[in-house]
Amino acid sequence: MPSGSTTRHEVTLARAAERIDRALADAVPLSRTQIRALIDAGRVVMDGAIVRRASQPAAAGARITVEPLPKREASFEPEAIPLEILYEDAHCLVVDKPAGLVVHPAPGHATGTLVNALLYHRPAVAGVGSERKAGLVHRLDKDTSGCLLVAKDDAAHGYLSRQFAERTVVKSYWAFTWGRLQRVAGVFEAPIGRSRKDRQRMSTRSTKGRPAVTRWRVREGYPVAEWLEIALETGRTHQIRVHLSEAGHPVLGDVRYGGGPARARGFHGRQRAWAREASELAGRQALHARALEFDSPSAGGRVRAESPMPADLARLRAALAAQARP
Repeated sequence: MPSGSTTRHEVTLARAAERIDRALADAVPLSRTQIRALIDAGRVVMDGAIVRRASQPAAAGARITVEPLPKREASFEPEAIPLEILYEDAHCLVVDKPAGLVVHPAPGHATGTLVNALLYHRPAVAGVGSERKAGLVHRLDKDTSGCLLVAKDDAAHGYLSRQFAERTVVKSYWAFTWGRLQRVAGVFEAPIGRSRKDRQRMSTRSTKGRPAVTRWRVREGYPVAEWLEIALETGRTHQIRVHLSEAGHPVLGDVRYGGGPARARGFHGRQRAWAREASELAGRQALHARALEFDSPSAGGRVRAESPMPADLARLRAALAAQARP
């Protein structure tokens, strides 16, 4: 497999295209985001002229050259942070992110992130996708644990990113939620966008929401909570947390979306004591990225990586199960 934006590509278009970025995304192993970055940097030439706009049309028979960006050293420092690897081949790996680990460096989290750990354990991912991504194809919230997919080269990053865009990646989650849903399985389907009242929150009541579909089924029910298995058809920010919260059953421990300790006050008698116990055990949002299934650039077929239930959620589950016993 070629190495994506570290490789020079020459393409002759078989048919006309309304947008050159879309035509190139179908012809070379790069994502449209990577292609647009190369266009902005003046690295794409069509019939001898530099392409200035990603939206520029292209005629049938056009000859296009895509030049790579000069390789830069990552400005983020490698750090010897322990990293559990669930799957690895020549072009990608799946890591088991622990709860509490920030994925990308940002203000307030310049070090101690998953990117810093990746640069230490797999230095070749430096600059893959972008300097900030270090090969990461998607992300998880700080307090969500589980499977994260990482590309080892730009071609793999583009190939895997397209699978997320085309919704062919199977994403499975486990969540412990407050209360009891009225059914054993169902679908939440409501657009999600940035909240107008609080820019740190997402909401289904946003005027600029994007389609979001969350499928769920109950694995186990307890007096004050349930353990759900969830499949995401889309990947909006905070999607599971928002859909469950607005259905009246927020994720245990999710303070931002109404699942914090105050939730226990909604129960009475013995159930209030059980709810307080559950809240204390859920020291973070009780959400875990259980599995990823995708087409590997190396394996030539589907790969499934699974993350076992982490110890903190296993303790929570055991306590909830004990509450359910007569």
